[in-house]
Amino acid sequence: MLFPTTIAGSLPKPEWLAEPNTLWAPWKSKGDELARAKRDATILAVKLQEDAGIDILTEGEQARQHFVHGFLEKVEGIDFAHRVEMGIRKDRYKAMVPQVVAPLRLKGRVHADEARVARTHTTRKLKFTLPGPMTIVDTVADGHYGDRVKMAFAFAELLNEEAKALQADGVDMIQFDEPAFNVFMDEVSDWGIKALERAAQGLTCATAVHICYGYGIKANTDWKQTLGAEWRQYEDIFPAIANSPIQQVAIECRNSKVPLELLSLLKGKVVQAGVIDVASDTVETAEDVVKVIEQVSKFVPKSNIVATTNCGMAPMRRDIAEAKLMALGAGAKLARERLG
Repeated sequence: MLFPTTIAGSLPKPEWLAEPNTLWAPWKSKGDELARAKRDATILAVKLQEDAGIDILTEGEQARQHFVHGFLEKVEGIDFAHRVEMGIRKDRYKAMVPQVVAPLRLKGRVHADEARVARTHTTRKLKFTLPGPMTIVDTVADGHYGDRVKMAFAFAELLNEEAKALQADGVDMIQFDEPAFNVFMDEVSDWGIKALERAAQGLTCATAVHICYGYGIKANTDWKQTLGAEWRQYEDIFPAIANSPIQQVAIECRNSKVPLELLSLLKGKVVQAGVIDVASDTVETAEDVVKVIEQVSKFVPKSNIVATTNCGMAPMRRDIAEAKLMALGAGAKLARERLG
């Protein structure tokens, strides 16, 4: 099937699970009640995607407060009690982050519960997202290793351990989220791609890396205004990704200033093309989706195009996110009829 659909990863959490329209949103319950609420929200996220005609589902990241911190919570050697303020993505915005204070190791499984719940409740392909090692080291304070590269590879080993376990749970694709890749472009070629390859080592399921310009929050939209008429960050990193064994690349296309001809640098890769803008509350039409897919198809073989969202939708209003899901499914269907 041409133009299968997926989402970058996250969906907004129901109001009964966490504070709406907020990153790092506080949970509304705790203990067993919170575990049940996370399970129910995960099943709901799966159902919403199925109803919208999404082909490769995620669990909506409903059991995670944040896409990075949700992984870190199950890692020994990290101090959440004494957070420090740190600039994220080259000081694009400030955040209170935990500190690495000792050698890193997993306490056990990280995402088994939500992966198994999602796998149980759908027969469609299931994608699971994990933060990439470069993005993790840009979202946590180092009080132990004294070396970003050494710490990144320590995290890569843990990510690999969990990724292999998720594969055993029945996950069909592991996607590593690396928004830091278009901020620290030189480091990507030096060590970022190698750390990512370590995280994906030995996986036999499909593998992907998601690189974008961030959630639709003010810090990110303000930053985009400084990037000029063309966003060419991908030009520096696509050659390194093209030479890696990572099979798919998810990028931002809708309402972005990325010159789409840069996609031709990703020879042989499946491109998850963002056709839904998560930085706008305007709901796309099916025609809008077709238009972006058609533009992407000038540089990527149609058989290598997956239609997706530009980034996660966690901070969005639920009604808008659900309408955008429907537009994604309808638009890809229309694209198959017109461009197939």
